[in-house]
Amino acid sequence: MAHYVDSEVGRLRTVLLHRPGPELARLTPRNNDSLLFDAIPWVGRAQDEHDAFAAALRDRDVEVLYLGDLLAETLAVPDARAEVTAGVLADRRLGDTLRDSVGRYLADQDPRRLAEVLMAGLAHEELKPGPGGLVYELMDRHDFVIDPLPNLLFTRDSSVWVRDRVAVTSLAMPARSRETSLTRAIYRYHPRFAGAELLYDPGLEHLEGGDVLLLAPHVLAIGVGERTTPAGAERLARRVFAAGLAHTILAVPIAQERATMHLDTVCTMVDVDAVVMYPNVADTLRAYTVTADADGEPRAQVARPFLEAAAEAMGIDRLRIIDTGLDPVTAEREQWDDGNNTLAIGPRLCVAYERNVETNAQLERAGIEVVRISGSELGSGRGGPRCMSCPIERAPLS
Repeated sequence: MAHYVDSEVGRLRTVLLHRPGPELARLTPRNNDSLLFDAIPWVGRAQDEHDAFAAALRDRDVEVLYLGDLLAETLAVPDARAEVTAGVLADRRLGDTLRDSVGRYLADQDPRRLAEVLMAGLAHEELKPGPGGLVYELMDRHDFVIDPLPNLLFTRDSSVWVRDRVAVTSLAMPARSRETSLTRAIYRYHPRFAGAELLYDPGLEHLEGGDVLLLAPHVLAIGVGERTTPAGAERLARRVFAAGLAHTILAVPIAQERATMHLDTVCTMVDVDAVVMYPNVADTLRAYTVTADADGEPRAQVARPFLEAAAEAMGIDRLRIIDTGLDPVTAEREQWDDGNNTLAIGPRLCVAYERNVETNAQLERAGIEVVRISGSELGSGRGGPRCMSCPIERAPLS
């Protein structure tokens, strides 16, 4: 199978999604903050919205792969099952007695059920009969022995393809750290990805896919902020240069706050020379141009305006900007509602949440076709169409 992505806007052929499931039903007022959701979603409606998103992609000849299906198939491989299970049992909170009980429980599950447990978690009351031991007895009956992973919905963050290699990322928030063990197992053991070379690893410095934009063939932008550290950006740059995957990387500092957790919350590409961008940052966003020296080491130049540095690296006269909203209040509202977080299906064709009325109108006035989807429940975890999708194959631009 072909696995290749060299831009944000090449015609999308294959994408990885995760249909929300029981893990969303695990969210409660007690844990939604720690699990990074701003509200408790209506699960059935979120599934309907996600199904419509997937259907919109299929209607445009995009192959949709589901993470849950790939995981279940991966866990039929003994080495994959052993690796993923060992990762769960390494949780230091368990203690020896509970660890043994959980190990026996997981060993009894078939691949499909094991995948469900790894994604949706294992509640205290589901481990029956109770294993005894101090750790189990001191847990609240509403606690989880294995935590759920509701943020699996956002497949963009745990992996990103750069040309023919995949970076399995290192997620910064504790609630998400186990996601990449599942993603890594899929890329290592699933027959679909046989021979795929890993460009990054979860054990490295924090780096998240929402901060990585493939601006053009051989040109990447990496946001540095709440989720991706400068060390993570530098590590990816070193590996990208060593593999000959890019000649220029732009390191882009962004505000370390929830509204701008990733670079793709303020800027995404909708054409080979156009971005939809939050106007509040358009004039202030800066970038450090990073290139490899004679020894292949990343070297950063003095920061310059992002739009200027990006256009130069991409070899174009200028990068066109399409503003979020029409006025400052609308822009702020629609940026919060993921108005900038579009998924390009191809040049001048993107998927966006329907609720961002003014931003979508701006896009259409600029000649961009907008495929509108509902996101009233999907957006409760602060992510839009780009966040919910990991492109695995796009038609090359180079």
